[in-house]
Amino acid sequence: MGDAAEHHSTPYAGPRERIRERMQVRMRMRLHVVLPSESAAMAVRDLAGLARQAEELGYAGVWLPDHLLPPGPYGAPPQAYGGVYEPLAALAYLAAVTERITLGTSVLIAPLREPLLLARQSATLARLSGGRFVLGVGVGWQPYEFAAAGVGFGTRGARTDRALRLVRHLHTGAGGPYDDGRVSFDGRAVFEPVPEEPVPFLIGGNSDAALRRAAEFGGYWQGVGLTPGEFAERRRWFARGPATGRSAAGAPRVAAGSRIAWDGPDRTLAEVTSEVAEWEAAGAEDLGVWFGAVDGGFEGRMRALAEATGVAGGRIGQ
Repeated sequence: MGDAAEHHSTPYAGPRERIRERMQVRMRMRLHVVLPSESAAMAVRDLAGLARQAEELGYAGVWLPDHLLPPGPYGAPPQAYGGVYEPLAALAYLAAVTERITLGTSVLIAPLREPLLLARQSATLARLSGGRFVLGVGVGWQPYEFAAAGVGFGTRGARTDRALRLVRHLHTGAGGPYDDGRVSFDGRAVFEPVPEEPVPFLIGGNSDAALRRAAEFGGYWQGVGLTPGEFAERRRWFARGPATGRSAAGAPRVAAGSRIAWDGPDRTLAEVTSEVAEWEAAGAEDLGVWFGAVDGGFEGRMRALAEATGVAGGRIGQ
């Protein structure tokens, strides 16, 4: 998770503010909202309202999950699945009702998407949002969805790599000829709209392959289901990896983050605020929070955590 316009600046910062930020030894952690997308009964106006509130409260970004055709009901994780609203279409709608906040997927199952279409959709979202979109991707974990789509489960990592390379190729204005063994086109091919800057990637997952993917493409890495201590250990991979967190092409270094849940009264605000501090101490540069079902107190918990952490301009307070 991060800021689509400037990898290590707040979503609201201008050039002078960004220069001052770079001069600081260490900036505070960015705090994000993982929007509820688990109920087909939720009106889209409620989703839009939460996105606008997150922006007004000072959160860095809002994010939507993705499941194409799960083998069970949408609902509260981990027993059920998120992603009732198709995230790219829903984020286009949210782009029209927000102004500053980053919009992203956490995460899109990339190998289930046709890569040329994904390049067009993400470039269009970048244009519609004014450069606020981050394409968060994962390789997926549910074999049923792959079987239903007629996509090989065992090749999902390679398919993801090819898709990301194609998206980056087209977003940099490069044309044909191009051939990655699956997608090929000659010099007649025209791709539009080319975004002003290539859409940043967020790579989700804990495996070495996910970390390698994040290092290759730059941008962001999101750990999944880790404790702060486990996250800190996995984050060290970037320091000891062959490219020290940078791609051979000199892409921006990887900003490491994670996501947590606060979905009910079994945890107090003080406990969650303390956990947020633990994540920052562990080195997380971004932290997304899912606040539960839309009709189960999501809005109140989102507001309470913003006030308790002093979040402003995307970052927790001093």
